[in-house]
Amino acid sequence: MSDSTSNIHAQDKELPEEMRRRRMGSEQQEGMHRRMGMERLELRAGAIRLVTPYLAEKGYRRVVIVADAHTYAAAGKTLEEDLTAARIAAPVSRIKPNAIGDVVADEASIVQLLLDIQQHQAEAVVAAGSGTLHDIARYAAYTAGIPFVSVPTAPSVDGFNSKGAPLLIRGDKITIGAIGPDAIFADLDILVQAPPSLVAAGFGDMLGKHTSLFDWRFGALAAGEPYLEEAAVMTRSALRQCMDQAGLIAKRDEEGIAVLTGALIESGFAMLLFGQSHPASGAEHHLSHYWEMECIRQGRKQLLHGAKVGVACIEISKLYHRLAEEGAGRWSGRERIGGQWEEIAALIGQIPDAETLVGVLRTVGGPTSPADLGISEELVARSLREAHHIRPNRYTLLHAYNEA
Repeated sequence: MSDSTSNIHAQDKELPEEMRRRRMGSEQQEGMHRRMGMERLELRAGAIRLVTPYLAEKGYRRVVIVADAHTYAAAGKTLEEDLTAARIAAPVSRIKPNAIGDVVADEASIVQLLLDIQQHQAEAVVAAGSGTLHDIARYAAYTAGIPFVSVPTAPSVDGFNSKGAPLLIRGDKITIGAIGPDAIFADLDILVQAPPSLVAAGFGDMLGKHTSLFDWRFGALAAGEPYLEEAAVMTRSALRQCMDQAGLIAKRDEEGIAVLTGALIESGFAMLLFGQSHPASGAEHHLSHYWEMECIRQGRKQLLHGAKVGVACIEISKLYHRLAEEGAGRWSGRERIGGQWEEIAALIGQIPDAETLVGVLRTVGGPTSPADLGISEELVARSLREAHHIRPNRYTLLHAYNEA
């Protein structure tokens, strides 16, 4: 070991435990982003100022910035000024809200961005925003055959580095294959200013990994679905970091926001590594999508994705713990479940109970019940009966429960 390496390790030992874990997590993400084909990942204060040099180094002379009214103020204006000063043409495609005031990833938004890409002959797209704007950007860039760069404005979802775009097509939520970003520039100075509701939504999206990880393992045991332990370990580690730092995340402390953002990105890498959304999406996401489509049918304003996922995770935890208490009798005649029920019940035991989940969500200021979201008891009951049809190719315990 060289002297310089020894000094680095000596300095690491002097760091607080959480700082050491964060540094190790950053090093892991540094290697993972290259493994996943991503050129650059910056999670630091001032990261937005690195976007223009990166694009200039790539030789781009014309890009389109995707934003809405809120994210333009948070990041889009700075990007526009920096790029213009560097003589890179950077028109802003401000995605218009729909009739009830929501910016959604639907046909109209995608066509709006595609027309701007065509009009300005853009060589790349820069997504300045959170989940919805990234979904619009990734699919439009994919369709246009150009890359996109991610500049998150809130730590609200785990899909910044996803290659799937959840889109609303004629009112139905459909995930369509697209592309991931060539680079992510996550600026902590911007992210700590995100509205508390968006921070709580990001935490809710991570909280849902408690049930998604269980459902993924259940599907492997009961239906032979593919499973990758490395991706499960990555997701579990990201989840644990968030649970450990819920207090700092609630305060929107820079360290807490860095932990949350890093965990969301790591969860995205786990999905990319596995090639599907199984590590981060189970029955709790199916309930969330069911509720979302019901809101669309009723013409109601959209609820934050992570807020729905956090509440849905609580509802799924209640159901799964009840099934564990009932024992193997329900599964009589279904050997692949009943014959492994002891192991399955032990895995359910690793899911925090509803009271624990409510407590940690309350800590970060997120909604903790369907009523908090304006979701009726009737809709909850119906979704518990029918939401598994949204992803019929996934064999979750909710799916098995409804079969029985």
